[in-house]
Amino acid sequence: MLFLRYESFRQYVRLYPANTALLAVMLVLFLAQRIFPVLTFRLMATNIPPASQEIWRYLTAVFLHAGWMHLLFNAFALFVFAPPLERLFGSWKYVLFFLLCGIFGNVGALSFAGGQPVSVVGASGSIYGVFGAYLYMALFQRHMLDPQSRTTVYAILAMGALFSLIIPNVSFMAHFFGVFAGFVLYRWAGADNLR
Repeated sequence: MLFLRYESFRQYVRLYPANTALLAVMLVLFLAQRIFPVLTFRLMATNIPPASQEIWRYLTAVFLHAGWMHLLFNAFALFVFAPPLERLFGSWKYVLFFLLCGIFGNVGALSFAGGQPVSVVGASGSIYGVFGAYLYMALFQRHMLDPQSRTTVYAILAMGALFSLIIPNVSFMAHFFGVFAGFVLYRWAGADNLR
C-alpha cells in the first residue's frame, strides 16, 4: 500500500525534505501561536475588513492551526499521505502545489461565506489538495495506485465530506476547493508525464 510509512526519521527527512520542512513550519508557528495568541489574528485569512484586504493572509493561514487536535490531524495526514506526491512532483513543484491548494481552499471558504463574517486557519485545503491529486490518479491513472490505496482515497474523501458537513467550525468549502485545486493542478502539471 502506497500510504504505509516504513522510513526511519532520518530516512523520512532525507527522502521528503519539503514535507519535513512544511511540517516543521506548521509546528513552529503553532508553538508561536500559543506564546503570542495575537499572531493568529494577524495571519489568519478572513473576510472581515480591513484584514480582508490583506491577500497574503490566504497563504499565511495555511500554516496556522486552531488547536492541538487540528494540528495533529493535519500533521498526521501530511506526514502519512503527502510523501508519495513529493517524490512524484519533486520537492519544489510539490511545495508550490501544496501552497496553491491551500490558498485556493482559503479563497473558496471565504468567497462562499454567504455574507457571514468568517476566518480560516489550517492546512486542510492543502491536504485535501493532495487527495485531489490522488483522486485524479484513482480515476484516470489507476495503475499508479494499488487497489487498497484507491479505496483509502475514496474513503478519506467520503469521510472528510461527511465530517466537514456535521462538525462545527470545519470548513467544507475549504476542503472542497482544496480537492478541486489538487485535482486540476495535478492534471495541469502534466499528469501524463508524472508516471
